[in-house]
Amino acid sequence: MKRLITLIALTLFIYNTRAQERLILLNEGMWQADNGRVSYFEDGSILSNQWFREKNGYKIGDTPNDIIQVGDNLIAIAINWSNIVQFIRPDGTAVAATEDIPNNRRLCSDGRYVYVSSYGHECETIGGTVYFDKGYVAKIDISNFKVVATCEVGYEPEGIALYKGRLFVANTGGYAEQEGDHEFETTVSIIDTATMTVEKTVDTGVPNLYGEMSQSDRYLCINSPGDYYEIDPCGLIFDCEKALQDEKCVVVFNYPVTYNTTTLDGKFLAIGSAFSYLTGEYEFSQLTINPEMVIQTDGESGIEESLPGTLQVDFANMTQPYGIYVNPYTGYIYGTDAGSFDGSGSLYQWSPEGELLGTHKVYINPGHFLALPPDDWANGIKGLNTAKDSKDPKGFYDLSGRKMPLPTPGRSGIYIKSGKKILYNSQLRQ
Repeated sequence: MKRLITLIALTLFIYNTRAQERLILLNEGMWQADNGRVSYFEDGSILSNQWFREKNGYKIGDTPNDIIQVGDNLIAIAINWSNIVQFIRPDGTAVAATEDIPNNRRLCSDGRYVYVSSYGHECETIGGTVYFDKGYVAKIDISNFKVVATCEVGYEPEGIALYKGRLFVANTGGYAEQEGDHEFETTVSIIDTATMTVEKTVDTGVPNLYGEMSQSDRYLCINSPGDYYEIDPCGLIFDCEKALQDEKCVVVFNYPVTYNTTTLDGKFLAIGSAFSYLTGEYEFSQLTINPEMVIQTDGESGIEESLPGTLQVDFANMTQPYGIYVNPYTGYIYGTDAGSFDGSGSLYQWSPEGELLGTHKVYINPGHFLALPPDDWANGIKGLNTAKDSKDPKGFYDLSGRKMPLPTPGRSGIYIKSGKKILYNSQLRQ
């Protein structure tokens, strides 16, 4: 009996010490200073602010600006001014780097290929160099980390998302004033991934579709900073399904959504940063957006000027908000403050309900996040965070302790019921 009790106690200890919150944070550093860094956060602590260098013995590069999970054992990082897409394992060790993708911006993946937008005008591919008048999207085969196809889109393409075998690419034309040979872009290019050709182009009527672009199934949250002078910034909800059906697919509203993220229930949280060269000042807004409602009501409802819990106050107290992110596995919320842009920044962590759990010192311009799955995610088991009333015998709760409606047919999974984890099979009686 003593041995059994000891074994149970040891098992519970091991389980409770398994990592549940694991976050990779890209610090951009200073542009053209080659001082980007990667921070690694685990269960309430920053374990390293130069994680990539410690794992590999060399620097990550100049201005890392996007990171995505490609498969269970592969992560892709776009390193803008180093002109590479770096591939690493979840433990931080480097696997390969796809070079010669100049001024690369944002990433998405279907698990077989990685797609990256680029402001550049040439690209090294299998078969030789391809040249472009505008920007392009490169298709990288992760079996050999080579560019196997490209597609020209608009000038200075930015956000990129995948839906039903098509890529949706937000074009900015952001170099309009510097290069002088083109105007700001107002379009979203839709690319067939099989042929890597533009299937159609949607004119949103809004210039400079720049910055983060979050996705909630068929809906995209797109930012426009305006022209920084006369044209005001704004936000857009883009319906990919309606775009494919040639229906009205864009709703524009008067708040920018500079930094945005997708919640577990399919909404968007956004911090808007409006900057004007005429005043030299920033103005910030904070939004919770229900994209389905925005599309259905043509923007008359679905947008709230608020964030959950203390996020509203905490972001208002930041010097320069620089990112917001919801862990897609646990619902925990993260945000960053860039401060003065040339010194150390801060990482904030909140519970799924918006309770501030802590702040942490990181590196210069922290802005891009990727959560790693909890240790037992592959088995469908996450950390048990039992809510106060989760022992209610009639209630169902998710594994973060939040009350959920009764699981619907076709939605099996692990829930908390009567204070215990259960595997709910919608085809069986519980």
